[in-house]
Amino acid sequence: MADGSEVASGAAGEAELVARLRAGDGAAYAELVRTQGGRMLAVARRLLRAEDDAADAVQEAFISAFRAIASFEGGARLSTWLHRIVVNAALMKLRTRARRPEVSIDELLPKFFEDGHHVDEPAEWRSPAQLDALERQETRELVREQIDRLPSDYRTVLMLRDIEGLDTKETAELLGVTPNAAKIRLHRARLALRTLLDPYMRSRRTA
Repeated sequence: MADGSEVASGAAGEAELVARLRAGDGAAYAELVRTQGGRMLAVARRLLRAEDDAADAVQEAFISAFRAIASFEGGARLSTWLHRIVVNAALMKLRTRARRPEVSIDELLPKFFEDGHHVDEPAEWRSPAQLDALERQETRELVREQIDRLPSDYRTVLMLRDIEGLDTKETAELLGVTPNAAKIRLHRARLALRTLLDPYMRSRRTA
């Protein structure tokens, strides 16, 4: 864990970098790309999956950041500010994609009898602590595969909230919906994801 002096040093270094960026220092721009580019590309890949699209989103995000650096007030870390910019660039790219035919979210939600009981009672999953390293990696890959099966609006809200860690207000702003609409969409996305994952988790438990 970093001590106070390390935190202060890091903050001072970031403030210096921001000042150099505002002054149009070319070396500062190169340093920003070198230190933040990999993290930003990882974010874009999670949202877009296609490597070319992710690289384009990062390039667009850096251009946007360079143009807006004068408005960066330092209320958040520079990496946090860049994270939002690259997420927004990725979302803009998603919106320009031709929409592929998608299954209705209703088809992926759990089914209930009239008395409120599950038609297919979900299995109790093992906790991450019960899995070995290989199983945890396989589970992460499985979860991502099933997230990709969700309709785009639900996939996106799930990625923003549960993978990228944005709060409800920020997620709603990026998606152009109300916070309540974002909450409802997220709840339905989580239910649908559990439905998709349940057959795999059930078979693992009985293996």
